[in-house]
Amino acid sequence: MSDNTIKGECLCGKTTVVIENGDSFKDQIICHCWDCKQTSGSAFSTNILAPKKDTKIEGPVKEYNVIAPSGNTVTRVFCENCGSAISHRSVAFGEAAAIQTGNFRYFADKPVALELFTKDRFAAIAPVEGAKQLTTA
Repeated sequence: MSDNTIKGECLCGKTTVVIENGDSFKDQIICHCWDCKQTSGSAFSTNILAPKKDTKIEGPVKEYNVIAPSGNTVTRVFCENCGSAISHRSVAFGEAAAIQTGNFRYFADKPVALELFTKDRFAAIAPVEGAKQLTTA
């Protein structure tokens, strides 16, 4: 792995995610949509959009397809063993995939540039200062 490689893993450590080009994505994103809430088991999910070609997921995973409010199919990827949310894909992301940043210690101090589906934000969660706010995606 190069100095520009970012590695994360699920709760049990059996599924790993490697992003080969750490400069290949823009910014960290918070999503408040109900699908992300249910997938994360929390008030929101934190993600990046990384090029599929630069992302490698290894380990026991399962996929679940759901139809988003947009009508697009979203494929949710999670660890088969511990259930940690790993990634999700949609035609809306083009050649990128949303990678859940909660599996990477690397992102703990990285800023959030965008919040999506703020219309569904829990009242107790304040907007991230300086982040662009979108009521939908």
